[in-house]
Amino acid sequence: MPKAVIELSERATRVVNVVKAKEGLKNKSQAIERIVAEFEEIILDPNLRPEFVEDVQRIRKGRFKKVGDLAELVGGKR
Repeated sequence: MPKAVIELSERATRVVNVVKAKEGLKNKSQAIERIVAEFEEIILDPNLRPEFVEDVQRIRKGRFKKVGDLAELVGGKR
């Protein structure tokens, strides 16, 4: 796992400490990991998430039928 030395403002340090205490984490590294995980869900495009890829693969394996137009699908073949 990569290690990094970072500089945080006093406010950012307080936030990390609050997350650490609130989540019952052992250290600041775990708190930062938790913050990053939460932020990741917000900013990453759903198409980039592994869960999305798994969902698409599962859907592709489903049963499908071809229809020519919407009327055929809704009211049966005319």
